Amino acid sequence: MRRISSLTRVAVGVASLALAATACGGTSNEAGDDSSSASSGGKGLAIAYDIGGKGDQSFNDAAYAGLEKAKAEFGYETADIEPTDGETDADKEQRLASLAKQGYNPVIGIGFAYGPALTAVASKYPDTTFGIVDSVVEGANVASLVFAEQEASYLAGVAAAKATKTNTVGFVGGVDIPLIHKFEAGYKQGVTDTNSKVKVVSQYLTQTAEEGGFSSPDKGKAAAEGQLEKNADVIYQAAGLSGQGVIEAAATAKKWAIGVDSDQYNQAALSKYKDYILTSALKDVGGAVYSLAKSVKDGKPLTGTQTFDLKVDGVGLADSNPKMAEIAGLTDAVAKAKAGIIDGTIKVKTE
Repeated sequence: MRRISSLTRVAVGVASLALAATACGGTSNEAGDDSSSASSGGKGLAIAYDIGGKGDQSFNDAAYAGLEKAKAEFGYETADIEPTDGETDADKEQRLASLAKQGYNPVIGIGFAYGPALTAVASKYPDTTFGIVDSVVEGANVASLVFAEQEASYLAGVAAAKATKTNTVGFVGGVDIPLIHKFEAGYKQGVTDTNSKVKVVSQYLTQTAEEGGFSSPDKGKAAAEGQLEKNADVIYQAAGLSGQGVIEAAATAKKWAIGVDSDQYNQAALSKYKDYILTSALKDVGGAVYSLAKSVKDGKPLTGTQTFDLKVDGVGLADSNPKMAEIAGLTDAVAKAKAGIIDGTIKVKTE
């Protein structure tokens, strides 16, 4: 059931890459403030991370996997730049502009928070292809890389409904925003469609990203502990770096956690909890990043909205934990749900 292996918008695939070496954070190339004109060659893909940065074992690390694949295949210089605490849209704008000035192409903002900055910058650098993940930005030289998160989350809900023994499962969202509502909506629908007797307990960590909803494992841990006290025995988290705290709390209680974006069962930094990571709802962010880089390298840059869903293997559900196969009916139920979503008999909600 692992659905992270291919993206068909440009008929290319990206395998899941080992990220053990990235778990400590940092950047491979720091972009300076050089305001000179674009370099004529030798520079390719640059990514600017979302809140949480490299080492989140989830969203940002998935993007880094795509960068590493492009770097290895195309042999050019890349850059991956960390966010700063309390940064403004102006800070993001300066970061993207600096990368474009230095000659990186494409330049991708990892996360919806780059929307205003990318809107301001893209038109100033028409010869650079820009990308943004999880948001739509209009522009002749912009590719908006968006995902059907609700579809992967539906499959996670099916798995949770099959795995629970208490008929109570949890959802922890990082920030109370429409993007994370998609994860919750799909998950709840998957749970209810599978077993209407199962209760879903939901909690959002913060109202805004600036409050740390995507970057505070302690907040995630506290939320999960509260749900465990309410008898939840499977908890799905869509919370970025904060999700590590959810996984820790669930594993400590010997209950199931469900990861997000990357296959968190296989993340080195989470290895001591892996026996309790039932599965992960996957977004092939790395594949999307690589696809845009390849399109630029091929001289046919992707632009406009590029949607990655179950039909193109842009989202899916990991099957790395062999214990999934030991839970009665789980594998078959997930396979049936996936087929239903693809053929349209199951319509997954986004709210």
